[in-house]
Amino acid sequence: MTGIAHNLQHTRERIAAACAAAGRSTDGVTLLAVSKTFGAEDVREAHAAGQRAFGENYVQEALDKIAALADLRAGLEWHLIGPLQSNKTRVVAESFDWVHSVDRLKVAERLSVQRPESLPPLQVCLQVNVSGEASKSGVPPAEVAALAVQVARLPRLRLRGLMSIPEPAADVEAQRAPHRVLRALLDELRGQGLALDTLSMGMSADLEAAVAEGATIVRIGTAIFGGRTYPVRA
Repeated sequence: MTGIAHNLQHTRERIAAACAAAGRSTDGVTLLAVSKTFGAEDVREAHAAGQRAFGENYVQEALDKIAALADLRAGLEWHLIGPLQSNKTRVVAESFDWVHSVDRLKVAERLSVQRPESLPPLQVCLQVNVSGEASKSGVPPAEVAALAVQVARLPRLRLRGLMSIPEPAADVEAQRAPHRVLRALLDELRGQGLALDTLSMGMSADLEAAVAEGATIVRIGTAIFGGRTYPVRA
């Protein structure tokens, strides 16, 4: 078993244990392998080990990988989880299956208009800044409901739920707190009649806390691919 395959198996075991502790079925949690800064061959190796959903932060890097792995396209699901600038919405609408990081109506409207009719609706989540950090992307919690109603009306998109990247915390209870906020926001939107089913939250360090609070997608990179060396970006 290769290193990536071994790491995937271990990560799946962590998810299964977290689900058991929370009284949840593993069917309710999707593992999103975050492949940013790792090459197409690493994605290919993970695919060979049974992984299908991959998350990318940088649009051009992701497009290069999507092209390099065109032979596997039918068996891969590409998720954009990084910030999305308005000038890159067209290539994202044309190439990705999911976008987790919608935080402005303008971006959603452009994705809606630019999503090819030949493709299924683009699955989207609203990114929420649950920690209130000035350096973080995301809509403030108080503005989520209004934006969700607007995005849910757009054609060629399907609003699935909410995503967050809270600041790191040392202990499980502190990790659970921001995830609890996101879950409460989703429950509130459901109560208003929106048919949402997705909580994209939890990473390598806080997977268990996220599952305990209802995560349906956990975004795991380091635990699968190893530590990262980040390129210098303009």
